[in-house]
Amino acid sequence: MKRRTASLLTAAALAAAVLGAGAPSASAAPGGCTYTSASHRPVLKKGSTGASVKQAQCLSNIWGGVPKLTVDGIFGNKTLDKIKWIQGCHGLPRDGVIGAKTWAVLYDPVPDCYDPYPR
Repeated sequence: MKRRTASLLTAAALAAAVLGAGAPSASAAPGGCTYTSASHRPVLKKGSTGASVKQAQCLSNIWGGVPKLTVDGIFGNKTLDKIKWIQGCHGLPRDGVIGAKTWAVLYDPVPDCYDPYPR
């Protein structure tokens, strides 16, 4: 009986792995950025505050660039510079506004960017 139960549990675990049960959802944020849901993407700009700004700051730190942003929920000059740099890395207008296209690239960081980081 114990062997049969163990075999059934093993088979269930293998089936779950193959079918993707328990795998991270497509909306999971990279880098442990969990300040807001990945589906909550309001338009943000300099002067914005709150959890969504924290999410954007956290995601932007995955990109690299020095210095890393302080994840404080305040969209100030350093956040503005970092967002403009990320936008340039993806050929987006460097307006510093986090809209739908910028959110999309924040959730899909590239390992290298050949644009110099602003100083």
